[in-house]
Amino acid sequence: MTARQQPKNLWIGRWGFVLAATGSAVGLGNIWKFPYMTGEYGGGAFVLVYLACILCIGIPAMMTEIAFGRRGRGSPIDAVKRVAQESGRGKIWSGFGWMSMLAGFMILSFYVVVAGWSLAYLWKALSGGLQGGSVDDMAAIFGANNANPLSLGAWSTLVTVVTMCIVGKGVQEGIERNMRWMMPGMVLLLLVMIVYAMFSGGFGEAVTFLFSFEVGKLSSAGLLAAMGHAFFTLSLSAGAIMAYGAYLPDNKSIARTTFTVAICDTLIALMAGLAIFPAIFANGMDPASGPGLIFMSLPLAFQQMPMGSVLQVIFFVMLSVAALTSAVSMIEATVAWLTERKGMSRKAAAWSSGIVLWLLSTLAMLSFNLGADWTLAGKNFFDWLDYLTSRWMMPLGGLGLCLMAGFLLRDEIFRDELRLARWQHALWLLMVRYVSPLGIVLIFIDALGVMSIDIGSQWPWFLAALVVITVLGEMLSPRVKQQFTG
Repeated sequence: MTARQQPKNLWIGRWGFVLAATGSAVGLGNIWKFPYMTGEYGGGAFVLVYLACILCIGIPAMMTEIAFGRRGRGSPIDAVKRVAQESGRGKIWSGFGWMSMLAGFMILSFYVVVAGWSLAYLWKALSGGLQGGSVDDMAAIFGANNANPLSLGAWSTLVTVVTMCIVGKGVQEGIERNMRWMMPGMVLLLLVMIVYAMFSGGFGEAVTFLFSFEVGKLSSAGLLAAMGHAFFTLSLSAGAIMAYGAYLPDNKSIARTTFTVAICDTLIALMAGLAIFPAIFANGMDPASGPGLIFMSLPLAFQQMPMGSVLQVIFFVMLSVAALTSAVSMIEATVAWLTERKGMSRKAAAWSSGIVLWLLSTLAMLSFNLGADWTLAGKNFFDWLDYLTSRWMMPLGGLGLCLMAGFLLRDEIFRDELRLARWQHALWLLMVRYVSPLGIVLIFIDALGVMSIDIGSQWPWFLAALVVITVLGEMLSPRVKQQFTG
């Protein structure tokens, strides 16, 4: 297949890609983490900084990944290889495609376990299994859920089976058709919860928590949190966006599509905060993030509210949909590679991937019970999957793709794919060469914890470093390209 040959499958329209990519971005982290970060680090002030980070780090990197996918028209491995070869580069650069695809598969290996919690709690909400009088009672229910390998494994397996059923049907009949009802359905459920919250108490406190403009609370940790979430929330460097980009029709604008996804992702995350935190504040609870908020505090809050049992079911349906839309996206790169390189049918590729995924996810699931003591360097299997992907593979993959696009590959390729005005293309190039890589490096260093970063007091030094790197980069850029061209 040549670089410009059309694949067998394309999204029916731009909104097919937007819904699928937004579904990939709006995962459980968006629901249990972003709203809390917003309130904790200054409300409206944090949102403004986060939007700036999205503009400078997330959107340029996402545009780059989509351009790679659409130009290469294949799995991340083949897409990066084809674009590199079109620029006269060797196959070795496809390593970044491998890294993206493997990162997505490894993330999904432990993500299906977490997604299984959502389905398990939906069943508990329907069957009356979430009765407790305190957070400690809810913590005991959560612990018992994870301590049972048969039950936890069954729910993880169900997530895997549903995911493979959707992906196995293909891009249009499987992914796009399901996203066209799953994403609007999730937004509708959030709206129902928000309307209920407006009349049940705590809504004013939630609005204040999320949107009050408190610059004093915007610490260095908040700035790094904004940068990190701007990168990770868009599913970058996990194979999903590049794989989805391969199905984007040539006549659709990458820039407009990317901005739409980023806006939808942010709006849904803020809506989740308006749906969740009123119940927390109405019952005098402290807001938190992570599994403790979703599976302990919130079920207890729902019990103390009128029609709380109904609202609880609605919430866990919404949470399950969010989990499944992300799961579908993370397996697509692997399925695409198997169909292209191994000649498998779509269904065979999906179920083959599903079997391997099930084996890895079973090991991840056992980290909560029978295998809790199977550790290496203090980390169990679940922890290692999380550590390797979020702290190493995704940042390094994102950094590599940005630097490839900015310095090593023919600029005509990205001009042809992005189709921006001259000043817009120059701005994108500035971002992928210097701003996005510097941001990713800071995220990388912060995630590893190898040194303390205080952006709040040291921002003049970071700005000076960016200027120096930009000047030196522009001076050396022709030499870099000549060196790799040979």
